[in-house]
Amino acid sequence: MKINSRGDIKGSIPSSVCFEDVLLKPGYSTIESRAEVSLNSSLNDYELSLPLISSPMDTVTEASMASVMFDCGGLGIIHRYNCIDDQQKHIEEAWEEMATTFLGAADDFEPLIGAAIGVSGDYMERASACVSAGARILCVDVAHGHHVLVKKALKKLRKKFGSPVHIMAGNVATLKAFNDLADWGAESVRVGVGGGSICSTRVQTGHGVPTLQSIIDCAQSDRGAMLIADGGFKTSGDIVKALAAGADFVMLGSLLAGTDETPGDIFENIHGDKYKAYRGMASKEAQMEWRGNTSSLEGVATTVPYKGRVSFILGELERGIRSGLSYTGAKNLAELQTKASFIRQTAAGQIESSTHILRR
Repeated sequence: MKINSRGDIKGSIPSSVCFEDVLLKPGYSTIESRAEVSLNSSLNDYELSLPLISSPMDTVTEASMASVMFDCGGLGIIHRYNCIDDQQKHIEEAWEEMATTFLGAADDFEPLIGAAIGVSGDYMERASACVSAGARILCVDVAHGHHVLVKKALKKLRKKFGSPVHIMAGNVATLKAFNDLADWGAESVRVGVGGGSICSTRVQTGHGVPTLQSIIDCAQSDRGAMLIADGGFKTSGDIVKALAAGADFVMLGSLLAGTDETPGDIFENIHGDKYKAYRGMASKEAQMEWRGNTSSLEGVATTVPYKGRVSFILGELERGIRSGLSYTGAKNLAELQTKASFIRQTAAGQIESSTHILRR
C-alpha cells in the first residue's frame, strides 16, 4: 500500500468481520436433546469436555478458578503476575482443591492445570517451578506473540521439557504468525489481538484484527497446532461463532470476571450493589502492582458486577453452546465446523438480532 502526496491511499484495504457482523444459518437437525451434543476437544493427549479456558489474568485465574474450570470440564491457566513462589503455591493449592473434589481418586489421578510464563528474565526458572508444582501446560503469555523473543523462548522450552509438557503461546492475529509459532514449537496458539473488553491496544497502537477475522484466517493453517480464540466474547453465541469458524477452544476473561472464584474481594457501593475488580494486565494499575513501574499502557482497570459462583456461569455458557450446535445440526465440534454457514448482517440486522424491545 502506498500513499501519494495528496494523502490518498493507493491499493485496496481488505475488509474484516466482527462477531456482530455475522450470523450462523440454521440447518436441518436430528438432535432431539442437547445431551446428544458433545463439546469434547483435546489439547494433544489432554481431553476436555468443555472447550473453555480461563484467561491468565490476576483478576481471573488462581487456584480456585483453575480447580472449578477442571471440575466443569475446562482448563484454567494460572497467571504469572507474581513471584515464582506465589505462582507455585497457586498450582499446589489447585491440585489440593481438585483432589478434594475427586475424593478417593486413584494414585494416577492427575488434575490438568496450566500456568503462564513470560519470555524474558527468569521465565525458564518460572517454567521449571510451575512444572515441578504440577502444571502440565505452559502458556507463553505476551501481548504480541509474533516476536523474536517468543521464538527464542519456544525453542528453549521445547528443548528442555519435550513432549510431556504442552506449550501454548500467543497472542497473534494473522495466519503467518500462527504458522510461525507452530513451527517454533507451540502446540496451541492464542488468536486475538486487541479484542478484549479491557484491552486498549487498538486505540493506543492502531494495530489489531477483529478476533473473528483472525480466527477465520488462522483456521486455514495446515499446521497441527490447536487454535485458541481469545478476546471479545460477550455471549455464548459469540463462542459458537468462534468454534464454527475454526477455534478448538475459547479463552474467557470478562465473562468469568466478578465470580466467587476470581481473586480479589467483593465490595459494595452505597446502594448495596456488589462488585469485584477486573483489569487488563497492561493497565497502569496492574503493571504498578506486579512490577512497580509502567511501560506501554494498553489496558484499563474497572469493576464488574458480582456474579456468584463461576460454575453457574459456565453452566449457562455450556447450555448456550450446546443449543448453538443443535441449530446447525451438529453433534460435535468437528461437525459444527463442517456444516456451519455464515451470513453477513447489516446494522439493522444487528438491532433485529438483539432483544430490541429494550431499545423502544
